[in-house]
Amino acid sequence: MAVPKRRTSKSRKRKRRTHWKAQTPGITKCSQCHQPKPPHAVCPNCGYYAGREVISKEEEEE
Repeated sequence: MAVPKRRTSKSRKRKRRTHWKAQTPGITKCSQCHQPKPPHAVCPNCGYYAGREVISKEEEEE
């Protein structure tokens, strides 16, 4: 098994990790109401997903 000869310095380790960044979540527009929503999720505004109603307004009020 390979074993490192020298300890990896803090600066070298940090240089390698400069690309480890948190990405902003993607936002898409709903095809029905054109409000922003997360991709691959039911629209929280109108309840539509993939062009069909998944959550009706009557269910939300109860």
